[in-house]
Amino acid sequence: MTAGAGRDASAASEPAIMDTPGKGRVIVHAFGHPSSGIPRRWAARSDAPGINLLPDFSDASVALIRQRLAEIRRPGDIMVLSIHWGGNWGYGIPPEHRRFAHAIVDEAGVSIVHGHSSHHVKAIEVYRGRLILYGCGDFLNDYEGISGYEEFRGDLALMYFGSVDAASGGLVELDLMPLQIRHFQLARTAPADVNWLKETLNRTSREFATRIVSKPDGRLAAAWR
Repeated sequence: MTAGAGRDASAASEPAIMDTPGKGRVIVHAFGHPSSGIPRRWAARSDAPGINLLPDFSDASVALIRQRLAEIRRPGDIMVLSIHWGGNWGYGIPPEHRRFAHAIVDEAGVSIVHGHSSHHVKAIEVYRGRLILYGCGDFLNDYEGISGYEEFRGDLALMYFGSVDAASGGLVELDLMPLQIRHFQLARTAPADVNWLKETLNRTSREFATRIVSKPDGRLAAAWR
């Protein structure tokens, strides 16, 4: 099951649809945006494979996504928009990313905006009860030994466990499991590194009115109420 790329433009634009018995479906619609470094020539065409490229963050792009999701939505569906956007390093959230994420929630009814590209975790927002991950960081990568960006702790990863109410599409809870990338494997994270992640996420998510709290088992959780 794939989303975001395909043998031609039609296949690349198809979402991944996962059935959850007795609970409806999870539908993942995926895009890449040139701000992440994706060349526009990589876009899938009618006669060539490639990426489902989102050309811009305009109202027209939002309307196109809204129409596409409306065509496949059923009652009880959880809609996820996964987007590869922005640079590799840095905690700033471009205003156009925030406007686009909010518009996708407001107009297309998306429950989760799954943003990625940055090699480290970035801010978390819960907007009108919907989860926006502006940058999830890497889960596994081959960047060990590459120097110059140690301050961002790209070796620290998170697993995101979000619970969404199928009736409303709203976020119920979000647990975060800290891990460390080590020799192409994922290892348990030292308490000091868990605390570093907590403090970093709290600092970067403060403007979005989201707090990160500790759990007794070493995990973290988001709080927004």
